[in-house]
Amino acid sequence: MKVAALIAAISLTTGAAFAAPAPVEDIATTSSSINTRVAQLERIIKAKQQSEYDMQQRLDALQQDVLDLRGLTEQQGYQINQMLQRQRQLYDDIANLTNAAAAPKTNEATEQASSSLGETASYEKAVNLVLKDRKYDDAIPAFRQFIDEYPNSTYAANANYWLGQLLYNKGDLAQAQMAFTTVVEKYKESTKRADSMVKLGMIAKKQGNTASARKFYQNVIKEYANSAAARIAEQKLAEL
Repeated sequence: MKVAALIAAISLTTGAAFAAPAPVEDIATTSSSINTRVAQLERIIKAKQQSEYDMQQRLDALQQDVLDLRGLTEQQGYQINQMLQRQRQLYDDIANLTNAAAAPKTNEATEQASSSLGETASYEKAVNLVLKDRKYDDAIPAFRQFIDEYPNSTYAANANYWLGQLLYNKGDLAQAQMAFTTVVEKYKESTKRADSMVKLGMIAKKQGNTASARKFYQNVIKEYANSAAARIAEQKLAEL
């Protein structure tokens, strides 16, 4: 009996010794599972961040396309108006041909028409470098030359805006800021004024001047409510 009891005691002790490491194995397994889950969460978060970044890049590209299309539409509308005006001018010139006294006026009108054609051709050449040829570096001096030659042109506001946009895309924020500021301060009736204010807000943000950026966006929303520029300003304001 004593021998049997002793054997039983030894068996229990040995069993306990082998059973003891089990909790260590459970802890190791649990730790590994947690690490795996953390790694999965990190991958999910990184993927989401990349997706959001890609989406923002696409939105920025779409916004720029919208602005480019608006500029092209405005350009075409202006060209149609110019053609109609020149057509009316030609009718007047023909009507005055029978009047010798009107001859000096006819010559003056011809000179004005020639000047207008040169102005339009110069502007179209600069715009086509952007929209058709995609020669952005060549377009910068083309717009600058146009602004120098035709400072009082009806196209002047648009030319300054295009110049600012090209310089902004190139990373020349200081020069871009000057061009957009010219539109905002000198051409208050221009359809490009609101877009220029949005760009000035974006430049201010890039320069770390959040307060100035916020003011530009708020002014766009206030002065041009319900416009495409105001909607972009609202989005940019929410990002500050």
